[in-house]
Amino acid sequence: RLSRFRILVIGKTGVGKTSLINRTFGVQNATASHYKPGEASIDHELVSPQNKKFVLHDSKGFEPGSKDNLKIVRDFIDRRRAMPDLKDQLHAIWLCFEIPRAGGRLLETGVEQFLTSKREGELGNIPIVVVFTKYDTLLDRVERTLDKSSIKFLSKAAIQELTKNSARDKLQEVCVAPLEKFAGSSIPHVTVSTNGNHEETLARLIQTTEELVYKHVGTDASVMTSVAQRVDPGLKIKASIDLHVCPSEYWNALASSAPFKNRSMWDCLHVLHTDVVNVWNFQDSQHGHLCSREFRILMTNMVDELDDGPTADPNKNLAFGLSIVGTVTGIVSALAGPAAPIVVPIVASIVIANWVYEVYQQSRSALQRFMKYIVDLTLVLQTLALVAGHQELSRRAIKLAVKSYHDSPMRGEVHNRIEEYDRQLTFRKRADRDSLDQLVQLLQSYNISAEEMSDLRKKIPPMDLSLDEPWDTV
Repeated sequence: RLSRFRILVIGKTGVGKTSLINRTFGVQNATASHYKPGEASIDHELVSPQNKKFVLHDSKGFEPGSKDNLKIVRDFIDRRRAMPDLKDQLHAIWLCFEIPRAGGRLLETGVEQFLTSKREGELGNIPIVVVFTKYDTLLDRVERTLDKSSIKFLSKAAIQELTKNSARDKLQEVCVAPLEKFAGSSIPHVTVSTNGNHEETLARLIQTTEELVYKHVGTDASVMTSVAQRVDPGLKIKASIDLHVCPSEYWNALASSAPFKNRSMWDCLHVLHTDVVNVWNFQDSQHGHLCSREFRILMTNMVDELDDGPTADPNKNLAFGLSIVGTVTGIVSALAGPAAPIVVPIVASIVIANWVYEVYQQSRSALQRFMKYIVDLTLVLQTLALVAGHQELSRRAIKLAVKSYHDSPMRGEVHNRIEEYDRQLTFRKRADRDSLDQLVQLLQSYNISAEEMSDLRKKIPPMDLSLDEPWDTV
């Protein structure tokens, strides 16, 4: 399978390419380690030690008189397209423009020639997304031009909505209409802001990119698109499903038991655990906390806990994110001090549930445990993305995520749903596609969108998660 997502980003200096890459892929700066100061080349592979799942190629925009750059970009795309291995081919191109002021020109001659090449099929099937940057700047400009007398008595929310509507009209006029007049509707466009208040725009960009990559490049490249990005947890869950839950090598293995012959449950779970953790692509390479024996013991022991925590109120349809944030807030408030250790009510060192040592075999309890493990691990990692973001992981951050999910009503709800579904089916039906679809539906029902993630983070009380501490604390 692919190990990295390869993307070419084209745009003039100052358009916001660096901040776009940094925010979308959760890095500080992607750099090339093998070129001389002042040297720039589209062939250089720009990488980041903070996210090894993507490779960036950078190109300046098609400014007036830049025929040489247009040829450089075309030749580069042709060379990459001719490479036999998918890992060396380009998987996507972002063509970036800063939203112009009224009267400003969007498409220079070089851009028109490049888009013509795409429209006429000269660039092949490589997905291209036009990216209009600095949306927050447009919103600020539009808000300043609003008639003060007409908004005097409006609420803040109403003013924001009016501003967004006016900005949408302006965007249509200065960006979308000129683009579609020349290129038609065949080349998609997304408007983005790297301002922290507009995380959902980056999610739309990566969602659009992933869809195009899936359609024109293939499943492996689309999954790696989801793995590399760090703005949309929904795509992480989708990638987990596409890569590690749905494929026959996992589900058929569970149903037949032949591939797991003479293997302990612990060994089987280890393979699955490692793959799911890799999809989430946290900054954990320095210590490898998420693949440590201690973290795997925490997750394993959570599966068979008799006490499934607080019961969700059946009269309240509380979303997963709000439930988790409420639990996080309670945990942080109960700490004796900002550096007080987090006590996870599950042993993480030596004691492991006895069943993990058993040799895997077809059974009702084995499939149920696997389902619980998949969902518990996925939702703990989603919670970790919520509380820790893009920072280097510490055991303290992981313990907060584990305890938050463990203590929330959501864990009990998840386990109850799996047990109830399991009681209704024979083993043969448990192992068929219908059962798999139920698992997928369960994972998707607890997904937090990128916009929700951004809003929820604002509700979490400040806490220093860079501190480290032992797995087991009393």
